[in-house]
Amino acid sequence: MAALRIASARLRQTILWSVPPRTPLCRRWLATARSPGSLFESLDTFTDRHIGPDDSETAFMLSQLGYDTMDEFLNATVPPMIRIANTTISDSSMPALSESELQARAKALGNSNSKFKSYIGMGYHNAVVPPVILRNVMENPAWYTPYTPYQPEIAQGRLESLVNYQTMIMSLTAMDIANCGMVMAYVNSNQKKKTFFVDQGVLPQTITVLRTRAQGFGIRLVVGSASTILDDDAMRADLCGILLQYPDVNGRVTDYAALTKEMHATGAVVACATDLLALTLLTPPGEWGCDIVLGNSARFGVPAGYGGPHGAFFAVTESLKRKMPGRLIGRSRDTLGNPAYRLALQTREQHIRREKATSNICTSQALLANMAAMYAIYHGPKVHFFTQLLKVAVERLGFKVVNDTFFDTLTIDVSPVCKNAEVVHAAAALKHINLRRIDGSHVGVTLDESVSRDDLDVLANIFAISASRTCGSLAAFSQPVSPGYPEPLARVTECLRYIFHLASKDLSLVHAMIPLAPPSMIPLTWPEFSNVHPFAPANQVKGYKQIIEELESDLCRITGFHACSVQPNSGAAGEYTGLTVIRAYHESRGEGNRDIFVPVKTHTDGNLDLVDLKEKAEKHKDNLAAFMITYPSTFGVFEDGVTEACNIVHEHGGQVYLDGANLNAQVGLTNPAVCGGDVCHLNLHKTFAIPHGGGGPGVGPICVVEHLAPFLPSHPLVETGGSRAIDAVSAGPFGSASILLISWAYIKMLGGDGLSQSTNIALLNANYMASRLAGHYTLRFKNRNGRVAHELLIDLAEFDRTAGLKIMDFAKRLQDYGFHPPTCSWPISTCMLIEPTESETLEEIDRFCDAMIQIRQEVDDIISGKQPRDNNLLKNAPHPLSAIVVSDKEWNRPYTREQAVYPMPWLREKKFWPTVGRIDDTYGDLNLICDCPSVEELASS
Repeated sequence: MAALRIASARLRQTILWSVPPRTPLCRRWLATARSPGSLFESLDTFTDRHIGPDDSETAFMLSQLGYDTMDEFLNATVPPMIRIANTTISDSSMPALSESELQARAKALGNSNSKFKSYIGMGYHNAVVPPVILRNVMENPAWYTPYTPYQPEIAQGRLESLVNYQTMIMSLTAMDIANCGMVMAYVNSNQKKKTFFVDQGVLPQTITVLRTRAQGFGIRLVVGSASTILDDDAMRADLCGILLQYPDVNGRVTDYAALTKEMHATGAVVACATDLLALTLLTPPGEWGCDIVLGNSARFGVPAGYGGPHGAFFAVTESLKRKMPGRLIGRSRDTLGNPAYRLALQTREQHIRREKATSNICTSQALLANMAAMYAIYHGPKVHFFTQLLKVAVERLGFKVVNDTFFDTLTIDVSPVCKNAEVVHAAAALKHINLRRIDGSHVGVTLDESVSRDDLDVLANIFAISASRTCGSLAAFSQPVSPGYPEPLARVTECLRYIFHLASKDLSLVHAMIPLAPPSMIPLTWPEFSNVHPFAPANQVKGYKQIIEELESDLCRITGFHACSVQPNSGAAGEYTGLTVIRAYHESRGEGNRDIFVPVKTHTDGNLDLVDLKEKAEKHKDNLAAFMITYPSTFGVFEDGVTEACNIVHEHGGQVYLDGANLNAQVGLTNPAVCGGDVCHLNLHKTFAIPHGGGGPGVGPICVVEHLAPFLPSHPLVETGGSRAIDAVSAGPFGSASILLISWAYIKMLGGDGLSQSTNIALLNANYMASRLAGHYTLRFKNRNGRVAHELLIDLAEFDRTAGLKIMDFAKRLQDYGFHPPTCSWPISTCMLIEPTESETLEEIDRFCDAMIQIRQEVDDIISGKQPRDNNLLKNAPHPLSAIVVSDKEWNRPYTREQAVYPMPWLREKKFWPTVGRIDDTYGDLNLICDCPSVEELASS
């Protein structure tokens, strides 16, 4: 095999040396071939498979830019004063594993997690993931690699699935619209009332996160019994809202109708955290007057995964729909009048008023919501009957069930039978079972759909052993339960076809260039990792702990910082956590008055305005808290003055938050600590390969310098964080722990050399692209050497004046060429921000550039008058099949159908078709419909 590889590599060199660099020859099959260093070298090295350009393509791109070596290029791109030693991030400090070696190590670490079954509950359950959904959604790149659906014409599949999800939520909660609750109540009171009440039955991790959030808004959080809230007149006068848990943490189901009526009389908003599975039997909150219903959809086919990620749900009444944060999918129509889905109120999300922001669209968990939606389509589970059986069994043994109402959770008083609760926990441990630890005389048991009859017998006998009794089998008590779900999609084949039908409507990484792809989704679906409860005892999760510690250590080495927390589960959450840590640091020094946040100001050339920064820092030196900077900037350049800017802030008592969103341009070349930062967050879903998932999940860990480490976030149920930790920022102690496996695997397989090479190629690809587009488009910013960083910003403002074209006209036309448009209208409203990343081959990069250049020629036809300004290829884009398959008489456009859909020759071989025409955003916002069409609507269509 090694001899065959060497021969293939030599043949490859011969072919490439004999072919001119720009010859349109398909060479993808040769992309991973290279001469091995020895016969003992692994053949499945990940770096060769992940990085797009090979050595010859890299040399060609360097020559096009005028450089002989990569070092020459990097010296012209990255300021020398912030460069780090080549050995800092290298295989000597971070050795690389082959793919098979990583697989074996992941399996070994997974096996070191104890195989206990947990009945702890508290918001986390064992989920049964139907194989048809596991294989064809969670492990399918057509579902986990698409980008956030800002371009709805090429995202109709995901959007339809998310509308299914919203409809399911609306149906189960009986709310008017579905899409965290405390802040919304505060906003609804016009920020005049400051008290928010939380019932003591709410999950403890939720209370802690609420306490963290309340501090930033100046909200007074009160925790107590909801039954006594009406007795305090002063509290009622200042009450903006109340949060209830239904069923509560101990399993009790309470009728809150009377309380809700009283709360509404005071003007307060009533929010309810609930369980979707429970709502299949319980009276939905909307029917007893709730204003906001929220919770977690993980019970619908998403594994516990040691804490996440899981898809949340959020539903409100009609009067609150335009105040709700986060993503909302609505129905609209395209230019041909056909129904279509889109992100509703999208302008609100992309151009949010920053001083009023309480949410960010990037915090969504689209992939998990889609899994839950497919689960609901596939079938619905029943657990209440088993809980009833267990209650009967333990009561016959002499134990007392404290909660007289319940759905799936029992709080059991063991004192009538046992010395203490530890007797029951010890008996459970012998059976490799975890029960909820409440106190010395109570234990909690929460059942889920994974529980079998045998599991139920084992549970009952644990209590029997603890009582020195025998129980036997519960089979005598059982009654057959009707499945009650005869829908056609309960059949595997139909569900499979529906999943692939929706996937076919979406442009993903399987079709064209979208940054970044993960190395694998497999380890996180292994039961050794997916079936672990986040509150399991520490001695049962040694494998997970080892992986998290290694990942945190690697991230600290990459960033140059002292400590890391992986608890924040999105980039936005990471920013929030970092700034909260800075606030806690100032308060610890008796400088809680430091609350001034100095914004970044830049010159017209994109460089930092250091004079302005110095003036502001001096003016606010007694109250300066922090300065936030993205590096390299979102303008796509490494500014020379970053270290000086950080020094200015430090000299005036402030801390520096360095946004790590663009860390993939730094790895191995520089780091946030060298640049002068004190804290940064990292987008693991961008730099370290967690997939976009159609809009989530993501992870946003933070890394900090030594003096901020004591303030890293804690958790109420699991020991984590620093010695002077802030409260939790996430319900899970380690955030979305299961997908940390992807970034851990990515870093381990690339190793230090591969990580550094990835950064080098990302910078090279962007600069090569900038060079190819030069003369066709205006490059907005570059450094003194004419170089950009890992992304480039092209300005399209001139075409509004000369051709009447907006940025979205270019974006929609790119869809006709089979590409997902780059980021539009950010950070400048008239610009496209293009980031090719390291994983795209030269062939794919050239294909994108060719498309952009051809579109520029189409623009010239409009400017010259060959095409009208209001009826042309760009204004009418995209062109779905429904617009093309019309008669010659109906085709009334001043260009041919071939020009519309086959503007480049390679599209005849491989064409991705948008499924709808351009969607009417205004119509969708004015007619906000966010559920599935009715049976009558479908019949009429």
